[in-house]
Amino acid sequence: MALVGEQPGDVEDRKGVPFVGPAGRLLQDALDEAGVPREDVYVTNAVKHFRFTERGKRRIHATPQVAHIRACLPWLEAELTLVDPALIVCLGATAARALLGSSFRVTKQRGQVLELATPVGVRPVLATVHPSAVLRATGEDRDEAFAGLVADLRTARDAVTQQEC
Repeated sequence: MALVGEQPGDVEDRKGVPFVGPAGRLLQDALDEAGVPREDVYVTNAVKHFRFTERGKRRIHATPQVAHIRACLPWLEAELTLVDPALIVCLGATAARALLGSSFRVTKQRGQVLELATPVGVRPVLATVHPSAVLRATGEDRDEAFAGLVADLRTARDAVTQQEC
């Protein structure tokens, strides 16, 4: 299984590894709860650079533009070709747009296993919310968002398990 996020965050950009900051810790919790071992997943981002604006000493995330997504798509496709995952999980709208097109809406189509034509053949793909969206939610909304992420990861796990049978 491959998990494709949006772009590196500040911590990930500084360390050069995806999902090692706060969103990565939340993703790990969701994977644990969904019964998906982290060593069984390949983790990457659709956009390979951290787009930000500076506010004092802080680097604040800026949403990648379509040009950034398109520019990085050959690298993402090359990674997915090498890894050849049984299923691809798009974490958030940017990853979903990169792989499923601009008309795809995570809010309406999340958690559905779809088919994606890749250079190595058709692969199942599922889109869900990005862990950072869960972090931005508060109170009961955060609990609900986390539960939704876990449910989508379980759906992905089950789809991979069905393929293996």
